[in-house]
Amino acid sequence: MELTGAEIVVRCLEAEDVEHVFGYPGGAVLYIYDAIFKQEKFQHILVRHEQAAVHAADAYSRSSQRTGVCLVTSGPGVTNAVTGIATAYMDSIPMVIISGQVPTHAIGQDAFQECDTVGITRPCVKHNFLVKDVKDLAATMKKAFYVARTGRPGPVLVDIPKDITIAKTEFDYSAPVEMRSYNPVIKGHQGQIKKAMQLLLAAERPMIYAGGGVILADAAPELNKLVDWVGAPCTNTLMGLGGFKSTDSKFVGMPGMHGTYEANLSMQNCDVLLAVGARFDDRVIGNPKHFSSTPRKIIHIDIDPSSISKRVKVDVPIVGNVREVLQELLGQLEQSGQRMNQSALSSWWNQINEWRGRKCLAYAGSDEVIKPQSVVEALWRVTDGDAFVTSDVGQHQMWAAQCYKFDKPRRWINSGGLGTMGVGLPYAMGVQMANPDATIAVITGEASIQMNIQELSTCRQYHFTPKVINLNNRYLGMVRQWQQLDYGSRYSESYMDALPDFVKLVESYGHVGMKIEHPRDVEPALKEAFALKDRLVFMDFITDRTENVWPMVKTGKGLTEMLLGSEEL
Repeated sequence: MELTGAEIVVRCLEAEDVEHVFGYPGGAVLYIYDAIFKQEKFQHILVRHEQAAVHAADAYSRSSQRTGVCLVTSGPGVTNAVTGIATAYMDSIPMVIISGQVPTHAIGQDAFQECDTVGITRPCVKHNFLVKDVKDLAATMKKAFYVARTGRPGPVLVDIPKDITIAKTEFDYSAPVEMRSYNPVIKGHQGQIKKAMQLLLAAERPMIYAGGGVILADAAPELNKLVDWVGAPCTNTLMGLGGFKSTDSKFVGMPGMHGTYEANLSMQNCDVLLAVGARFDDRVIGNPKHFSSTPRKIIHIDIDPSSISKRVKVDVPIVGNVREVLQELLGQLEQSGQRMNQSALSSWWNQINEWRGRKCLAYAGSDEVIKPQSVVEALWRVTDGDAFVTSDVGQHQMWAAQCYKFDKPRRWINSGGLGTMGVGLPYAMGVQMANPDATIAVITGEASIQMNIQELSTCRQYHFTPKVINLNNRYLGMVRQWQQLDYGSRYSESYMDALPDFVKLVESYGHVGMKIEHPRDVEPALKEAFALKDRLVFMDFITDRTENVWPMVKTGKGLTEMLLGSEEL
């Protein structure tokens, strides 16, 4: 039996056990939408902007072990989606984007709603395809899902001309994927793992630095076991939070630009650094020359060989799936019959605890004005530290990362590499589709939330019920902080004038709005909001306008050159 290309797309999604597709219809994909209308295997979620469709599919993947899927039309549909695609690409999120294209005979003719989708998206996808023959469609879709979720994950785009969606051919999804140029390494090299074991056992000041690769590989159990076995301090990057338990005494906080004093000093002064699924990016190590000025041995485990020795030269590179490599490393450590040097380890912890004594995350409390950190701390208490927390980008993102203690992986959903404002609300939509019974909180700011605030309509239609915590300081907060520190307090275009009445706005969408202006009302308001389990509640917290995120490593500085605002208290 022959099927149309549109029907083949639907059958491919069914074969991949897709349960939810986020999208927005348009002329080039109407045959696909017609085929979706006729099926009952998966649900389509109609967003209000294509960028939100990609963000929601992205968070759907981040908060589960599934591949997110979104569907957009040609021209402005796919260009609206590019920011979301780039966001997922920077954070290595497995996702398949299906985009419509003008008919094959019209490609290159400046047809209505035509754009070079393959060319536009090439720099920000793991791979992309333009389907030119309906006979290739099923095989291309299968390759897209395979490439998206294997090796170092990432978004894969399939561009489908409209005439391909109506052309017919036989459907066959049985052939295995064979790609001669794509064979990701899964198993780590045994000899390199043995070298890593020997370095760790000889270490006097070991340090474990874990990133988003731990989350993506579902390797949190192995990481926690390794940290416990070694007894070393562990730091999780912004993307790796929850990979190791934040409430464990061996967790020294997040590293980098807004990391803790003890994490950064430990990174700089250890003698053996084990990097797991992390990439030594600029926001983590600061100035690479400064970071490399202290001698240490570095072991680097990563699925992507191009990430190893890219910014920092390492001594023991191990290419492979993080989970499998950690399992092998643990096995070798346990079989060795050796233990860490407990005397040296004790001295190392004495030093770390001395650094902890600086209390770098301390802030001045107030009985008159709401401190943003206090809101996040209250949120952690009210949710028992067990919520899925999505975040927009800015000061509020850093306070969330610093103050909410994540003990589980895939609970912290934020844009790390691209730093995309506006992701918080659509992220919450994707999280709720993947985890329908979960407690979900959105931490945002008055600027970020307005980037995709139209998705309050989507939330109303599909009964999404996140609790939105708006830390409203009436500024582009992080921009204002940089302008204060580096631009002589010249606040050029960082003040948010003419803000809406958020309570009235969210109520107009059919949701619950609350405005909180006094510190004593913070925790009661949060408790009241989370008690409304079947409603989206938007809490507008009017916070201290002048509060900055500390500590801070300024651009071009090293990890030991931190500004500790806490010591000005």
